[in-house]
Amino acid sequence: MSVTDWIGFIGVTILLVAYFLNLNDTIKKESLIYLFLNFIGAGIACFASVLLNYLPFIILEGSWTLVSAYGIFTYFRKK
Repeated sequence: MSVTDWIGFIGVTILLVAYFLNLNDTIKKESLIYLFLNFIGAGIACFASVLLNYLPFIILEGSWTLVSAYGIFTYFRKK
């Protein structure tokens, strides 16, 4: 596996861990840790997609990162 593959693997793993923890009610979708894991995971996966120059996933992961950032912003605005 290349460095780019490892970067993408790490990002996707973070996303899947967040999803699994949410499904098992370990963390709630409104929690800061869930939002943060999504932001970091999607950001890393987006970076790997940029390195691969694969536009569909750049759009997907970039959007996911922005939506997660908005969720984090909303979380702190409510506090």
